Amino acid sequence: MNAARPVRLGLLSCGVARLASLEAYARRFDALVAEGAAGAELLLMPEYGCMELAGALTGSADAQAELQAVCAQADTVLGIMRDAARRHAVWLQPGTVPFREPSGRVRNRAPLIAPDGSLAFQDKLVMTRFEAETWGVGAGDPPLVFETPFGLIGIAVCYDSEFPTVVRAQVEAGAWLILVPTCTDTMHGYNRVRLSARARALENQCLVAVAPTVGEAPWLATLDVNHGACGLYGPVDRGFPEDGVLAQSRLDVPGWLFATAQPAPVEAVREGGAVRNHRDWPRTVPQAHIVRIGPQG
Repeated sequence: MNAARPVRLGLLSCGVARLASLEAYARRFDALVAEGAAGAELLLMPEYGCMELAGALTGSADAQAELQAVCAQADTVLGIMRDAARRHAVWLQPGTVPFREPSGRVRNRAPLIAPDGSLAFQDKLVMTRFEAETWGVGAGDPPLVFETPFGLIGIAVCYDSEFPTVVRAQVEAGAWLILVPTCTDTMHGYNRVRLSARARALENQCLVAVAPTVGEAPWLATLDVNHGACGLYGPVDRGFPEDGVLAQSRLDVPGWLFATAQPAPVEAVREGGAVRNHRDWPRTVPQAHIVRIGPQG
């Protein structure tokens, strides 16, 4: 197992583009990765970023048709992502790709691609109402951690970051850095993910990185409105900023945010912080009991 070491991150606030073809998507994706790889060795891109391709595949803004069209091209899209990682010799978390299984079930899958093109997936575990009720996307496999040259890392896809036990499972397996690809269409959604990422960093004394889709795309039903900002968040304790914000981009502005994630301060704060959230995580949560007090009824 590789010891954790500092890693230069590139986090993308991805503005949704109007594309004419699959080839145009491939060219745009490669250009984005080239730009990110010039400043970083590990790139994080947003959840469902590949859905911008749906406009070229369907020609109409229909959410179900967009999902079906991108699922039909999922293997090709993944190939484009792998080619870009190899071409630019970068570790790449390219957001998520919806895959339809032979059973007809759809999963939202987040690849982690090495510079040689090898890869593994973290599936999204908890579906939003849109995914479950409109698209019928199903929950994927349990949380994983990935061994990399910079140590063990985890991926919590968007809504998954809002559930403490998902990230906790990854941290307890050794992850010191959690990647959160996200796609939120309201400020409520963006703030839920942003605040959840900061909470996960605080309670686990780890680092959490976030990358969103941004901008408006009225020609699409799936990515019609997008709000967010990139961020790298850490513990709120010694060795870190007073608010835990290590780096953050401007709201709804497309582009790369570059920052260095350092494991040494994480190790130091877990041992010598004013508090030890990581160590003090309760192993069992006692059952709450109802206490009646004052007039009832």
